[in-house]
Amino acid sequence: MAEIAKARDIVLVVDDSPETLSFLTDALEHSGATVLVATEGARALALVDRITPDIILMDAVMPGMDGFETCRRLKANAALSHVPVIFMTGLSEAEHIVEGLEAGGVDYVTKPIVLDVLLARIRVHLANARTAQSARLALDTAGRYLLAANGAGEILWCTPQAVRLLEAALPAQDGVILLPESLKVWLKISAGQRGSIPPPAPIVAADGQPLQLSYLGNTGEGEFLFRLTREDSDGQEALLRRQFAVTAREAEVLFWIARGKSNRDIGEILGLSPRTVNKHLEQIYQKLGVENRASAAVMALTALGEA
Repeated sequence: MAEIAKARDIVLVVDDSPETLSFLTDALEHSGATVLVATEGARALALVDRITPDIILMDAVMPGMDGFETCRRLKANAALSHVPVIFMTGLSEAEHIVEGLEAGGVDYVTKPIVLDVLLARIRVHLANARTAQSARLALDTAGRYLLAANGAGEILWCTPQAVRLLEAALPAQDGVILLPESLKVWLKISAGQRGSIPPPAPIVAADGQPLQLSYLGNTGEGEFLFRLTREDSDGQEALLRRQFAVTAREAEVLFWIARGKSNRDIGEILGLSPRTVNKHLEQIYQKLGVENRASAAVMALTALGEA
């Protein structure tokens, strides 16, 4: 039997059948995994508060909280949203498969379980989850203000930088940040369409400063990516325009130069190519009478009263 991975992956099996638990525990441990067991949904939710598994095998039909509801609650926790859930059940009707996928599952296997097929699917989903998680960690490290939401307006994941802005601006319920209804409506109508579409309405933060969501595109089926930026409601960019007779776009670039951002960072924030940012810089240097970004940053900070 092939190993799932050389490292000991943690597999959580949630099933109320002792026979299934015994069968899967033996097989998974033999293939090199560490197995956690829960016999009901509530116990699974309590268990993941202490240990985060790499993948979850979930029985759909259980007494009390069924597997679908358990999965929905797991996926509502941002710390667990990346963990793939594979449903296991004797239910094979299309409506049950759809319900499992809509609840947040990545796959659906029917009982009786064919072990080699299940292990192959586990390997694939573990590899996909690690690739996605690595990409998100890279974004986190790079300091990007990004978030992904599904079509219902629920946050699937976001970088720590975006979390800080959202937590200060939006209400939360049971630790889950609630996106505004206006964004949910926008997602229903606009997300995924081709061509020019109007941006979502800004989110008004508690301090009165709007946060603008810029739609970047789809990063997966039912996953919509946004860049989050704080609008210049204090008039800082307007002040730079008046002080140095620069255009609105040049003022935006100059503002982020003063914040120590690189051309690539500025391009990400403003939705510009690094080459376009560099062209704006050439015009800024000429209008400010300077030769480099350090001098431009000093002049901007002075104008803003921060130097």
